[in-house]
Amino acid sequence: MDSSEPLPSGEPDDRPAVPAQRSDQDAYLRVRDLRVRFDTEDGVVRAVDGVSFAVERGRTLGIVGESGSGKSVTSLAILGLHDPKRTTITGEISVGGRQVVGLPDEEVRRLRGRDMAMIFQDPLSALHPYYTVGRQIAEAYRVHHPKANRREARQRAVDMLDRVGIPQPARRFDQYPHEFSGGMRQRAMIAMSLVNDPALLIADEPTTALDVTVQAQILDLLADLQAEFHSAIILITHDLGVVGQVADDVLVMYGGRAVERGSVEQVLRAPQHPYTWGLLSSVPSLHGDADADLVPIPGNPPSLINLPSGCAFHPRCRYADRAGSRSRTEVPELRPAGADGHLVACHLRAEERATFYAEDIASVGVAR
Repeated sequence: MDSSEPLPSGEPDDRPAVPAQRSDQDAYLRVRDLRVRFDTEDGVVRAVDGVSFAVERGRTLGIVGESGSGKSVTSLAILGLHDPKRTTITGEISVGGRQVVGLPDEEVRRLRGRDMAMIFQDPLSALHPYYTVGRQIAEAYRVHHPKANRREARQRAVDMLDRVGIPQPARRFDQYPHEFSGGMRQRAMIAMSLVNDPALLIADEPTTALDVTVQAQILDLLADLQAEFHSAIILITHDLGVVGQVADDVLVMYGGRAVERGSVEQVLRAPQHPYTWGLLSSVPSLHGDADADLVPIPGNPPSLINLPSGCAFHPRCRYADRAGSRSRTEVPELRPAGADGHLVACHLRAEERATFYAEDIASVGVAR
């Protein structure tokens, strides 16, 4: 039987897990079985536990999940920003065909900023308060272009400030971060990230704390810059509305693991995991009653030191008992959810997921 076909009713789902998408070989970024551990006094934190995905140039992957799900840890591992003295990283991370895991720090630094870059969540803390914004952007350029003189680096920084929509860029070059508004600081961070034309851009909550108008401008800017530079983008966010607006593919993480993966159309319109249903039910809908209450996911995210046995989501899943003892004893692997490339890590059968999702929609009372 082909692995993309649903199993007949009554047959056990013993097909092998599918850890990679069909586009992996052509992707600029390939992550396979990534595991990140932190040693602490309380025990080992399993921050990322066997995550695999790929991103092609010109496409955007949205990584979603609650705080502590492993989203930011995954991105920092790609960039090589974890402290090697207290962090253990295994698996494969390939950037432009080059393996990052195990590379010497100096080699990773050469890739960081030139081949891959990051827009951090809080630009006010990411930008140095003692140096002008323009000087910091110019410095990022000269690090990877040592033959460029100060004048050339300044002009490059001014051009990038202009490209991201900052008015009077030559004057703004000499201003400090505190003289920029929140939206302008975020644009300056984007300019710094793109000053070396990286092929991979990671945006960690790039619109947090921005008002909706500025948020829309930043998202439009990212889309325009992606079209210009043909970058692969990873967008880390808790906002599914943002994901639906700009992402091509979605990776849902919980407890350091991937629980669902597919195109944005598949994951947002036909979600297969109860956790994804909970995320969708806890955000406002444009189609429902404006006064309707949001439906939060019960309980709290798990401790990454003492993850629940079996499916990490089972203590919060109201359908766990339907899957029997497997939900408490066996970790579910990513398997085909029926549609091409749509994967889910859930012990519930496909027909059960369809029935329970319909019940979830009815209980929320909103046509999402």
